[in-house]
Amino acid sequence: MGDMERLHRIKYMIQARHCVPLEDFLNELEISKATFKRDLEYLRGRMNASIIYDRFKGGYSFDGQSIGEKIELPGLWFSEKEATALVLMQHLLSGLDKGGLIEPHIAPLTSIIDGILGQGNTPAKELRKRLRVFGMSARKGSIKSFEEVGSSLLKRKRLQITYYARGTNETTEREISPQRLIFYRDNWYLDAYCYLRKELRSFALDGISKALITNTKADEISEKQLHEHFAESYGIFSGKASQRAKLKFSPEKARWVSSETWHGQQVGSFDKEGNYHLEFDYNQDPELVMDILKYGSGVEVLAPASLRKRLKDELAKALKNY
Repeated sequence: MGDMERLHRIKYMIQARHCVPLEDFLNELEISKATFKRDLEYLRGRMNASIIYDRFKGGYSFDGQSIGEKIELPGLWFSEKEATALVLMQHLLSGLDKGGLIEPHIAPLTSIIDGILGQGNTPAKELRKRLRVFGMSARKGSIKSFEEVGSSLLKRKRLQITYYARGTNETTEREISPQRLIFYRDNWYLDAYCYLRKELRSFALDGISKALITNTKADEISEKQLHEHFAESYGIFSGKASQRAKLKFSPEKARWVSSETWHGQQVGSFDKEGNYHLEFDYNQDPELVMDILKYGSGVEVLAPASLRKRLKDELAKALKNY
């Protein structure tokens, strides 16, 4: 870590946590006490940072108003256009973050951006007022283990988790090697190697009620393996694709579907009547069935026969409700 990067980290840690003990700086920045004292003197003397030691709270904090107005560190300059883009990004993340997972961590950025745009012609508050984000499929409920999962990913450590699977209505204890976080249809998922099932699995983060970072190094799964296991199947359901779906959408529905991405390796084409034919590989079909049903009479499953029968049976069951 370079000197300037470390100064930014010190500034951000205090801004995000308000009061930071000395040990946190030494451990997280992996520096000595002498190095921290030199950085602190540089921030105070050269950058006019009013950093004080709060004996009552037992840590370092800022004395006074927003640090966005007081400290200007080299290497972190934004033009008004760049700051405007940051406002939109921050507001977009806040709108998608229905569980309140990342808002506390990106909130400190708000004061900095507002300070940059404060004198501009497009105030940040006005921008936020003009942008609306709706997370239609987000499940309600908090995700208790988001920070532990994120930390284990960065530190490359295994996790011991308590996991509730909605599909089976079962709660299990598992040890996993986390590989990557996925934000899919307004919900968070963790791709990981599961030692209980001895294979790659996707875990809904809101199903993880407890997570403990272990001292065991996580096993690394290659990008090629991850792609073959997750990207070839449909939606969030993992596993190597074993079937190929062939769907035909009416000319009316084609106006929307032809511009949509259902699968990374999908193939689409129009016939002479204006129907849109869509083909892609998949493994499990629960999510696929739900997506097809949304289009009602505007879609027909051409293949495989098993998927066609599944849709027919679902529609028959639905009709009985009316």
